[in-house]
Amino acid sequence: MWGDESVSLVPVEWLKAHEEIRVRARDKLLDMTKRWGGFTKPLVVDKKTGSLLDGHHRYSVACLLNLTSVPAICVDYLSDETIIVETWPNSDYEEITKKDVVDMCLSDDLFPPKTSRHMFAYDIPPIFISLDALR
Repeated sequence: MWGDESVSLVPVEWLKAHEEIRVRARDKLLDMTKRWGGFTKPLVVDKKTGSLLDGHHRYSVACLLNLTSVPAICVDYLSDETIIVETWPNSDYEEITKKDVVDMCLSDDLFPPKTSRHMFAYDIPPIFISLDALR
């Protein structure tokens, strides 16, 4: 089970995205994050590569706000069998693997928005970490 103790601060510059975002969704989240004054949900990241598994819009918000760190749950993505990746309905791809995700993170390309859908054995816990603590 993931709880507060599962969340750590990681450098924004270490993170690597694998898919594009929807700008309108990001802008709405940016507005909410400023209003809240912090992050209320951690990102999920592969601890070996910095591959971003969940939280592309939060990552984009962090970049726009020039934050140096973000709250994240770091997992052993490739070996954790409880983490499942599949494609979203209406995706341009019929299937996707964990290796595809990591390979894309390590490349200069990105999948289209809403390509991968990660499912975790545990719920991502609600948190609050202020923007000041992330600067």
